Amino acid sequence: MARLNLWRWGVFGLAGLYFLVPLAASVVFTVDVPGQGVTFDAYTQIVSADGFVSSLLLSLELAVVTIAVVLLLMVPAMVALRLGAPRLRPVVEVVCSLPLVVPPIAFVAGISTVLKWGPEHLSRTPLFQTFVAIQNPDFPFVLVLAYVVMALPFVHRALDAGLRAVDVPTLVEAARSLGASWPQALVQAVLPNLRGALLNASFLTLALVLGEFTVAQLLGFQPFAVWIYSIGGSQAQLSVAVSVLSLFVTWALLLVLAGFGGRTRTASRDES
Repeated sequence: MARLNLWRWGVFGLAGLYFLVPLAASVVFTVDVPGQGVTFDAYTQIVSADGFVSSLLLSLELAVVTIAVVLLLMVPAMVALRLGAPRLRPVVEVVCSLPLVVPPIAFVAGISTVLKWGPEHLSRTPLFQTFVAIQNPDFPFVLVLAYVVMALPFVHRALDAGLRAVDVPTLVEAARSLGASWPQALVQAVLPNLRGALLNASFLTLALVLGEFTVAQLLGFQPFAVWIYSIGGSQAQLSVAVSVLSLFVTWALLLVLAGFGGRTRTASRDES
């Protein structure tokens, strides 16, 4: 047992070094200026940097809409699958896992082909304006569609784990016997028991949208990750400082989510 614990702590130590050493090197790079010593100018200049606020707000807006769309798509589908067609669960799992198999380059190449094909062949139809609208630089909805597809594997796993821990048929049957409609049964009986799964799916989608670079860059838009890359050539320290700060913010969100999920489980046990 002592040898097992020693091996476990050794693995944790190596993993910690693997993650913390590059992070520490990045922090040192941002605060150590040759000839000036230690300075935090790279961090104080973040808010006033050109494009920081607009790109961050764009990424947050894309994240909120993506979370809403993917949850509205997946939650009813997963509940219906659980209630009416449990044998199709492996098929849905394979379909939702396909974005992990398709390389992002191939994925964005397909999107670009469709975006070029649409205006050429649908210029005399009402759909032409749709293709123009979804590519609006102020809010490129085409990125939302791409991010929804890319988030499917993570959202499916989170919701599937949550549904496995809940007796969905019994909850829905009880709600229906009390006179609730199907939407009311879903919202009032099922969703409160999936709070942890919904939070996990939302956080994973948020992390995906904030860190996604390939699709946005190749389609010509500038959300937060692309902005960080664009300033890397001229303001290397600022770029690394933003990356470090975004990493800490992501970790903080994860800790908040973990704490909130823990309080939710404790409250549920107390009520039962």
